[in-house]
Amino acid sequence: MDFLRIVGGKKLSGDVQISGAKNAALPLIASTILASRPVTIDNLPNVRDIKTLLKLLDNLGASFTHEGSQATIDTSSIDSTVATYDIVRTMRASILVLGPLLARFGHCEVSLPGGCAIGQRPIDLHLKALEQMGADITIKSGYVIAEAPKGLKGATIIFDKITVTGTENILMAAALAHGKTTIINAAKEPEVVQLCEVLQQSGIKIEGIGTDEITVEGTGGETIAMPDFAVIPDRIEAGTYLCAGAITNSEIRLRGVIPEHIESILVKMRQMGFDFTIDGSDITIHPAKSIQPVEIVTSEYPGFPTDMQAQFMALALLANGTSIIEERLFENRFMHVSELRRFGANIQLKGNIATVIGPTKLYGADVMATDLRASSALVLAALAAEGVSNVHRIYHLDRGYENLEDKLNALGADVTRLKE
Repeated sequence: MDFLRIVGGKKLSGDVQISGAKNAALPLIASTILASRPVTIDNLPNVRDIKTLLKLLDNLGASFTHEGSQATIDTSSIDSTVATYDIVRTMRASILVLGPLLARFGHCEVSLPGGCAIGQRPIDLHLKALEQMGADITIKSGYVIAEAPKGLKGATIIFDKITVTGTENILMAAALAHGKTTIINAAKEPEVVQLCEVLQQSGIKIEGIGTDEITVEGTGGETIAMPDFAVIPDRIEAGTYLCAGAITNSEIRLRGVIPEHIESILVKMRQMGFDFTIDGSDITIHPAKSIQPVEIVTSEYPGFPTDMQAQFMALALLANGTSIIEERLFENRFMHVSELRRFGANIQLKGNIATVIGPTKLYGADVMATDLRASSALVLAALAAEGVSNVHRIYHLDRGYENLEDKLNALGADVTRLKE
């Protein structure tokens, strides 16, 4: 098993290219199940989750070529609609094949998902919505068995809770359904918006893109002529590198960013004393004279993303005062706190609220990653710590960050990937 050895205290400088967004790429790869032609996707991040989903499509009978940041996927040869446990258990996003498989073939069996340990993320909202569209759904031996032999029917879906993957699954199902589907309380994340835009470019009539009410006119079971496209930049990777610049109080430039996608992150960093130069898709972070404490409440887009909570907690360790971080989306998303304490952090937990008391002198430590974003927070703390840190169980990092150590080292960090 790999781990990262990080020598802290290095100033960073230079440019870093932001990769394509994993959380946009996964539903887009799943959406190729709806396509009538081979589809080429550019700007795919080279991370484990992408390879896992491509392997799942391969198991279903699709064919693909994947080289660098580009993949061409042909789903015309799919001859199985069973997404097996051995793949689905490694990645929650595998559930994204449920909607398109059911819409296209009228039958599928998808294992209940695994993935991160950050809390309960049940798929009951997905299943309830598909039942409203006429699907017959049973759960047997750990599998969701869905039947709609005459195709799915358009319906009005009201999500009781905002769900990104639920919105994406129903968008894909609705694209091939009979009639009109209206999704109320839809997620508004940029990743959802791109999926809508690609479906729209495929000839699907969609209204309300980027709002909480989306209307989709289905094709009645006909597959769609999906265009080739490129994945949007990863806003969470961008935010993580901004935190790397901030926690080392360095000036670095991010290339290939969509600034409006990270506005909530920039707002909080400005409150902490950092300034930015934005030039098109380039963002330069400038050092702060003094890092100020901050109050953060996670919420759905366009609010502050839960996927940036851990990184900001690491940054708040260096702030001159007490920061308050409230996690409203996932109940187990403070597992990194005990590991940050190993660096010397003073963090108090009460329910879903973390009180971070700074400034803290950080010292290198051996720490263990517990989930994807928590692991990036440990890397950030290690960059700022005095001495050497070892970050273990970085397979979590490899699920979502492309060439992390190479990118950090190009900025002047001292990061080495080693074997246990």
